Amino acid sequence: MPEPLAITHATMLTGDRDGTVHADTTVLVEADGRIAAVGPTAEIAVPDGVRVIDASGRFLLPGLINAHAHLFSDGKPLPPILVNPRVEKLVAVFLHSPLARRWLESRTERAVRTQLNTGVTTIRSVGDPGYEVVRVARAIERGDRLGPRLIPSGPLLAVPGGHGAPQIALTGADVDTTRKNVRRNLSRGARAIKISATAGVTDATEIGYAGRPEMSEANMRVICEEAHATGVLVAAHAQSDEGIRAALRAGVDTIEHGAALSDDVIELFGHNPNSLRGFSALVPTLTAALPLVKLDRSVTGANPVARANAEMIFDGMLSAIRTAVEHEILIGMGTDSALTFVPHYNTWRELDALIRYGGLTPAHALHLATQANARILGIEAVTGAVEPGRAADLVLTDADPLVDIRTLAQPSTVVVRGQVIDAPAVERFPEIDALLDEF
Repeated sequence: MPEPLAITHATMLTGDRDGTVHADTTVLVEADGRIAAVGPTAEIAVPDGVRVIDASGRFLLPGLINAHAHLFSDGKPLPPILVNPRVEKLVAVFLHSPLARRWLESRTERAVRTQLNTGVTTIRSVGDPGYEVVRVARAIERGDRLGPRLIPSGPLLAVPGGHGAPQIALTGADVDTTRKNVRRNLSRGARAIKISATAGVTDATEIGYAGRPEMSEANMRVICEEAHATGVLVAAHAQSDEGIRAALRAGVDTIEHGAALSDDVIELFGHNPNSLRGFSALVPTLTAALPLVKLDRSVTGANPVARANAEMIFDGMLSAIRTAVEHEILIGMGTDSALTFVPHYNTWRELDALIRYGGLTPAHALHLATQANARILGIEAVTGAVEPGRAADLVLTDADPLVDIRTLAQPSTVVVRGQVIDAPAVERFPEIDALLDEF
């Protein structure tokens, strides 16, 4: 349970795009886990009887928000047999069996705990085998276990044979089946909906295949109408200008991954009358593509088609980021965690990639993972900033993230809804980290 808390003498990063920093700051947290006061230490009276964390020499920032996560795997390369097309249906049958239910919940619990211990206090899942993330989210909300704020999607929605099918998708070709599928997710507790608008790298059968439109605009519009009627945002896997255009016209709220953007698509991001809130946002995921692009195929196991498609998609995401910055399209941060070479503890690497390859400043990258993601997900009144009234979702680091983003790999303290995790630790995969450190 939360307890009254005071974090004193911290150097506070606000998470705004300009990188505003406040020296010698104190934050008071109420017993309900909300921030009560923020200000200069000399001006904040710390009540008697509260726990005090002296953050002298340390840096305080809002808890990170991961807007694009999968939670069913750990990021290690899968055994070759599991990625063999001949056994895909058998894998799907297992993932949707009663036997897999507890196994998937256990993997989800480990994944969210790992992300939390590296400073991620809010996670949106965007494609799950079943409703295991819903169940874990409910357990956290009941107070049965400590965890981040979860926004679960359940299975993504795809066409038969489309991206994500059959392992993590409900499929339908016609409007009635599509409507039934989105209603099923919502009735099972999904608080996010994910669409496969286009094909992806993992299912590419020829060069240029990734990004091919799959779901019709009419079906995507039905999904958006059903989700928006309950106040739920819709995300779309979309990796081509044509696929993005159709998804935005249908009313999708966030475009995942992205591609080079044409003028009319740029306009739709800023003014999208069919979206829930009148605008749409871009959530690139660079660290999902980077290993396929930067590592030798003998290491990744990718065939030439997958490698070529990954290069195409990676270049498209970089182009989309540049265009979004130029035209002030709202950008978020997501890791695509659980994919091969994307462990749950490496959120800092996505920020590093946005800086190193996407051309963002460190302050801008941190802004995407805090204030911008909170706005994109519609939770800016709840989290995303260190302000009175918001949840005490906080991260303390030993070094300045604006100078060394890698300090987020090992926060010294994490606070979620006012509950303190001292000396957070995670299991790491040295062999993967050594490969990723090469670039």
